[in-house]
Formats: sequence, structure tokens, C-alpha cells
Amino acid sequence: MTVIERVDSDLKEAMRAKDTTKRGVLRMLKSALKYAAIAKSGAETELSDADAAQVIRKQAKQRQDSIESFEKGGRADLADKEKEELSILNGYLPQGMSAGEVAGIVRETIVEVGATSKAQMGAVMKALQVKVAGRVDGKTLSAEVQKQLSG
Repeated sequence: MTVIERVDSDLKEAMRAKDTTKRGVLRMLKSALKYAAIAKSGAETELSDADAAQVIRKQAKQRQDSIESFEKGGRADLADKEKEELSILNGYLPQGMSAGEVAGIVRETIVEVGATSKAQMGAVMKALQVKVAGRVDGKTLSAEVQKQLSG
């Protein structure tokens, strides 16, 4: 079952269960997936799971940013709502990598690329993005690459 099929199926379940939060998040996600498909190559196109995961990550990042803003503004009620939506979105993302796995793959990629200084960080990051395929956010990857290249 593709990610898009899973979203459709779960949306129907949420509607039957009258789960308004999940229904709202999945409708928004379905819309974002459809917009991404149209932007990519027309209305009749189906997104691959990798493309769908990228859209879901973007939506999750928006929620994360909103949570930070609401917490800074003292709006815990809105932050809690965003956290609930984020947890629903995270259920559709591929399993993340542990810190040890991230360190290992960064070390391996630095050796493959032959990087010796922070000047080659871009080449390392480019190679890593392909390898991790969205299982780790860019900020975490970047921090680990900097740590290993400076150490």
C-alpha cells in the first residue's frame, strides 16, 4: 500500500470514527499531496512514496515551527494542538535513524567523499541526502557533519 493509499484509507476511518483532528490533518495532507503531484507533472500524476514523504516532512516541519512560535508566545493550547497534528503526520514518515546510525553513516560518507575540512561539507551533505532519504532532518545531519569534520 502506497503512502497516498494509506492516507486515503485512514481518512475514511477518521471520518467514520468522527475523529475531527485526524480528519482535518489528513484532508490537509491529501490536499498538499495533490498540489505536489500537480506541480510535478499534472493532475493525473501519482506521487512516488519518496515524493510523498518529502511533502509530509514539509508539513511536519511547518507544525514544528508553529509549535516553537506558539510556545514562545505563551499559547500552550495552540502548541498542544500542533503537537497532536505533528504526531499524526509522523505516523506517515519513514522510521527515523538513531544518533549512532547517523554518526556512522556520516563517518562512512566523509570517507567516501574524501572530505578533510568544512570546505567540503556541501559535497558530504549532498551524498548524505541521497543515502538517508529523509529519515533524518537536515539540521541534525549538518550538525553531525560539522562535528566530525572539525574533530
